[in-house]
Order: sequence, then structure tokens, then C-alpha cells
Amino acid sequence: MLDFVLFMLFSVIETFALFYLGFKIFKIDLYPKEIIFAGVIMAFFSYVIRNDYQMAELDTLVQYTLVVCFLWLLFRIHIFYSFIMTAISYQSYLLIQSLLYLIINFTGIYHLNYPFISVGIYSLQLLSATITIMVGYCIGKKRKGFDFIPDKPDAKIIISKREKIMFALTFPSIFFIMLMLLFAEHYYQLFFVIPLMYSILLLGYLYLSDKKNRGEEF
Repeated sequence: MLDFVLFMLFSVIETFALFYLGFKIFKIDLYPKEIIFAGVIMAFFSYVIRNDYQMAELDTLVQYTLVVCFLWLLFRIHIFYSFIMTAISYQSYLLIQSLLYLIINFTGIYHLNYPFISVGIYSLQLLSATITIMVGYCIGKKRKGFDFIPDKPDAKIIISKREKIMFALTFPSIFFIMLMLLFAEHYYQLFFVIPLMYSILLLGYLYLSDKKNRGEEF
């Protein structure tokens, strides 16, 4: 029971950080209660898939899909932009987490003899979420970010070439997220490639978003 409660708690914290950062990046109003509601549902799905079926890769795909659906149906973001927003939010969060994972493993902190093996995992989750929220807060405080995403799901939109490219980047984004699990479990010596790929992909997103925000098109 304690494992379930802790899993749910830290998963909700991670989900809150993910949504918080995404909303700050795109200057969208926060809805804390709705975010927590989405986080609880996502955490429950994750717990069942990981603990009952032992399918971490499937859980990653399900979590990604749920974020898209919640942005679209719960937070009323157009479905096209929900994919873009999900990809950028995930890439940003996982870049932070993968860098922390490398640092913690390099220092040996991750492999200390904890009373429970999950303590190291929860510590990484909490630290990742805290830094993510701090980054989101700084973005909001300095009024950075982008405001080209409409907040109405049925609004008529004209999709530019830049947005089509950003949408296309969604698919390697999902692949890299699943690749992170594989490298962490079996190819740790190559794990440094993961944050590098995240950085390159995220830079592409941010560059295209900045051009779109300025109204510059091909």
C-alpha cells in the first residue's frame, strides 16, 4: 500500500511539473486542480502498466498519449497544437531529468545503499520536478515563452510550414523517450547520447517556435 501511495504521489508531482512548464512556455493560464486530476489518472495508469504488466515502454507511450488528450479535451488546446506542446514539454522535462541522471550516476549518489531501492528513483523524480518548476517559474516571471497556440480546440487555424515541421518532430520525440529507457537499462555507457539528442531536438522546436511567434514564415 505504501509503495502505491508513494508511486502515485511522486508521479503526480512529475506530471504537475510537466504541465506547469508547458503552460509557462506557451503563456497559457494554469488550472492547478485540473492538472492534479490529470496527474492522478496518469499515475494510476502508469502504476497498473508498470507493476501489473511490467511494460515500461508501453507506459511511456500511454503517458504521452494521455498528455495529448488532456491538453486537447481538458485544457481545450487545439489537437494539432496539443501534439506540439506535449513534445516540447516532454523534451524539456526529460532533458533536465536525463542530465540529472548522468550527474547522479557519475557522483555515485544514485547507487548508495538506501533503505529501499525506490528512494533513489523518487529522489531523481523529485529533483527533476523541482528544477522543472523553477525553470517554468523563471520563464513566467521574465515573461518569456510563446503565444501562438490558440486555447480553443475548435478554432479555425491556418497551419504554416514551420508548424508542420514542428508536428513532424513529434514522432522522433516519442522514439527518443522510449530510447531513454532502453539506454538506462542496457546501454548506460552510451546514455550521454540521450540528453544530446534531446538538446538538438529541443533547439529545433524552440527555433521554429521563436520564428513562428515573431510571425516569420517561409
